[in-house]
Amino acid sequence: MAKKTVRDIDVRGKRVLVRVDFNVPLETQTARVLDDARIRASLPTIAYLQKQGARIVLCSHLGRPKGRDESLSLAPVARRLSELLGRHVPLAPDCVGPETEAMVASLGPGDVLLLENVRFHPEEEKNDPEFARALARLADVFVNDAFAAAHRAHASTAGVAAYLPAVAGLLMEREIANLSRALEPERPFAAVIGGAKISTKIGVLHNLLQRADRLLLGGGMANTFLKAEGFPVGDSLVEDDYLEEARRLMAEARERGVRLLLPSDVIVADRVAADAGTRRVSVREVPAGWHIVDIGDTTLDVFARALEDCRTVVWNGPVGIMEIEPFARGSRRLAKIIAGLKGAVTIVGGGETAAVVEALGLVDSFTHVSTGGGATLEFLEGKELPGIAVLADA
Repeated sequence: MAKKTVRDIDVRGKRVLVRVDFNVPLETQTARVLDDARIRASLPTIAYLQKQGARIVLCSHLGRPKGRDESLSLAPVARRLSELLGRHVPLAPDCVGPETEAMVASLGPGDVLLLENVRFHPEEEKNDPEFARALARLADVFVNDAFAAAHRAHASTAGVAAYLPAVAGLLMEREIANLSRALEPERPFAAVIGGAKISTKIGVLHNLLQRADRLLLGGGMANTFLKAEGFPVGDSLVEDDYLEEARRLMAEARERGVRLLLPSDVIVADRVAADAGTRRVSVREVPAGWHIVDIGDTTLDVFARALEDCRTVVWNGPVGIMEIEPFARGSRRLAKIIAGLKGAVTIVGGGETAAVVEALGLVDSFTHVSTGGGATLEFLEGKELPGIAVLADA
């Protein structure tokens, strides 16, 4: 997995196309960036290139536009980036074309230009060679610093590397190095997996079962395991088509000697709403018509004891319905438990999980908080990510 980075090549005075991930949430009415974590994550690479006197051309997607959609323009991102860098970052009118090429040509050493949303062009997601070649014309070197988009074989993440020397940015380097620690972990190694659905995480669960000593499950996906074990789940989210898969995973855990922990008590609600009636019950006593919305304190105590001697912990996915405030308590307490582990490598992956850690001000208490969601899962599955595979080997 060792890849050359921006430090391994000469970028002095060169035009450098940097694929960043500025797919950030915007406030609809004011077009203001609501969470700039992904923008801030790109700053070390930008600062390094500026110090080297490179001419920096940033490109990113934002949302899923169908053609040009001004509500998904990167203009708010350019404004926020300008504030963070303390210098004006102009936004090109497009990501390709003569006007954009002229703006790139006018860049001086250390200058930064942000290209408009690459997904305004359908050729981006099709990894169209001509579109990739047009992007490549803007630069002498390609730097991929968008780990969160590295699992996509798109023109700006993979295709452009066919036409330019391609290396990793400093964020990409950090993501690869830290997530690799989960694939060759210090032991005991525990994986805490939550989120809504088992169907999106089958691959990572199977892969982690080959490596983990303990597997702790929560969130909506745990409901499918609970039902597969014969527990009542009321009207909770369950993927009935995956009950047999859940049984296979539990059988595999037993065969491999992996300790698999499911919730023993849960918070249930009479409806999925912030003002719902709630109570804490044993998983044997979930009432008909009620919904499992979070894990309970007894489960959290069991999880804490299972984690206390671990040397490596990976957490992906909330253990409750995070978007509804009263049902976020379990995920918050779990974040504090993992943050408090002494001497352990602690890795957080996934947008919602990272958001919990950031909201609690605990980012610095973890070894690594990944910027990736789907990319993190695919990496932990052991899959080859197209945006990494195209980079020059170290």
